[in-house]
Amino acid sequence: MELSSFETLLTIRLDMIQTTALGALVLFLGYFVKRRWSLLDRLNIPAPVVGGLIFATLALIFRLTHLVSFDFDIALQTPFMIAFFTTVGLTASFSLLKVGGPQVVLFWGIASVLAFLQDGVGVLMSKLLGVHPFLGLITGSVTMTGGHGTGLAFGPLFEKMGMNGATTLAVAAATFGLVSGGLIGGPIGTYLIQKKKLRSRFQPLPTLAGIAPEGKDQLAEEEKSSPEISAYEILKYLTIILACMWVGSLLSGWIESQGITLPAYIGAMLVAALVRNFFDLTKLVPISQGYIDVLGSVALNLFLAMALMSLRLWELLELALPMLIILCLQVMLMAAFALWVTGPAPRAFLVIPIVGAFFIDFTNALIITFFINIVK
Repeated sequence: MELSSFETLLTIRLDMIQTTALGALVLFLGYFVKRRWSLLDRLNIPAPVVGGLIFATLALIFRLTHLVSFDFDIALQTPFMIAFFTTVGLTASFSLLKVGGPQVVLFWGIASVLAFLQDGVGVLMSKLLGVHPFLGLITGSVTMTGGHGTGLAFGPLFEKMGMNGATTLAVAAATFGLVSGGLIGGPIGTYLIQKKKLRSRFQPLPTLAGIAPEGKDQLAEEEKSSPEISAYEILKYLTIILACMWVGSLLSGWIESQGITLPAYIGAMLVAALVRNFFDLTKLVPISQGYIDVLGSVALNLFLAMALMSLRLWELLELALPMLIILCLQVMLMAAFALWVTGPAPRAFLVIPIVGAFFIDFTNALIITFFINIVK
């Protein structure tokens, strides 16, 4: 850690290890605050978002009062981000489609249409308001469908392409979307229940094993067993993830050489999806979803904590009003979509996690990339 002074402002410089360690501490600050303030838990705001925004707000206050500023070495932030999306790819097994059936494909298509509409509305409004068209994408499916993870993945790409403060704007938009979803979801659900006069039939929800094809679904088998954690298994999955990241970086480099703009994680996520389905088909390497989820969660939480604590919140001021206008329109679009497009979903407990956690990331990345290459 180094201390320096520039224009009477004291700057604390942290190296790669110190920055990562601070990110971990900020993450657990978020866990602590969530336990103390139940509202954050009810709104499903992730711990790294809570801790990261607290630190970023304090850093903003310190900067505005000319007390101190921070300079972070975030060299590990991108590898953590790519590692997380690699685990998303390793989760994209075609066996999930068998579990959910046609309803998964249908909802995946509907969710993809919504993502396309979000970007269309965002880009149109950004042009009408006279702001950078990338703000329309940031307030569109980048954050409204993708959330903080996708927002922080595309933010540096937008900045590289000429939009200053894109990462900070993405975090603000994602947080707005997260809170808005928690606030409008209950009232809309209640309205639909009352309007349709819906009543529970008191039938127990089927388990994942009960829905899966008998004796054939690997995911159902995993629900029945909880293998002990072993160093060998952790190393095995780390090796698979790192190998996918390696090959994926080569694929991403080749795609970019063709003049196509993509975020850094796309190559690794595609390679991981191919590897997962190859292993499922050949039975060469059995894949445990539990290990993939744990490693992905670790990578995502550290990535989010590091990205959020290093936000430059002062970059929000100039575009705060246009962004708020577009975000309010996006909330209205999603509310209308929930009211008039989506229908009965008796297996939502199964279908929504499969689409929302895995498959939508693929189509959303393609939709965002399509719009980027149109408006850039």
